[in-house]
Amino acid sequence: RKSEQELKDEEMELFTKYYMEWKGGKKSDNISYANIPRFYYRLPAEDEVLLQKLREESRAVFLQRKSRELLDNEELQNLWFLLDKHQTSPMIGEEAMINYENFLKVGEKAGPKCKQFFTAKIFAKLLHNDPYGRISIMQFFNYVMRKG
Repeated sequence: RKSEQELKDEEMELFTKYYMEWKGGKKSDNISYANIPRFYYRLPAEDEVLLQKLREESRAVFLQRKSRELLDNEELQNLWFLLDKHQTSPMIGEEAMINYENFLKVGEKAGPKCKQFFTAKIFAKLLHNDPYGRISIMQFFNYVMRKG
């Protein structure tokens, strides 16, 4: 006679065998699994000091890189000055507007950090029923401050 544990083990073995046959083979036979990149890495345990330090350092470097990409106060002031200088008349009430041609000119003068904001896609996103095809300078500047 077999013990209860042996019966459970045999049942599990048979189940796995039939399941794999039904599924169409083992997962190791499927080549596509090798092409899927690993996207999850477990957090290091308390006793893995080196891995914890590596994680902290890589996070700090990442945050420093992102911080350098942000516009500082002087760059924001310069951007506002350029936008104001290149506004396209007529104004709508108190709101200064800019057309696409001047928008691109400002993008060339604003500097490398601002370049990412001067695209046709962003201009089109901020374009709202202006008869002259312009966007609000204030809306664009607020967009840069939120995204940058």
